[in-house]
Amino acid sequence: MKALILAADGFEDSELLYPYYRLQEEEIAVDVAAPEAGPIAGKHGYSVEANLAFADVKPNEYDLLVLPGGKGPETVRLDKNAVDATRRMLETGKLVAAICHGAQVLISAGVIYGRTATCYKGVRDDLKAAGAEYVDREVVVDDNLITSRVPGDLPAFSRQIFKALQE
Repeated sequence: MKALILAADGFEDSELLYPYYRLQEEEIAVDVAAPEAGPIAGKHGYSVEANLAFADVKPNEYDLLVLPGGKGPETVRLDKNAVDATRRMLETGKLVAAICHGAQVLISAGVIYGRTATCYKGVRDDLKAAGAEYVDREVVVDDNLITSRVPGDLPAFSRQIFKALQE
């Protein structure tokens, strides 16, 4: 089993680190991709080493995609490779999990129309405008898409990820 996290400078530290370490605890290999390989900085000062550039991501190699929030998704959503990887993973039935502003990447990938999802309240109207049914809950599961709102939702978010990976 293998997971991919797409992130950029300004990511919400806990929303990247919590799933990153939980996946490793379960012995799931995790790659972090960013605009360029190398260190990326979270908005609260934590640094993570991205071992891949977006251009080097091969979506078919992964079982799970995690899209953390913060300010990073503003950069991620502007990269064609990151958006294409997100679209391909969701459309091919891979598990995709987005929290907080991570939903912005789903919107830019054009994969949210007709889906039920949640996100940070500041992205809610964008999610609705993209054709999603917005629900204000700590975690929402719609087939192979898992979404959550804020760092406080991370336990429920992670529980759903691992439940889906076991199915």
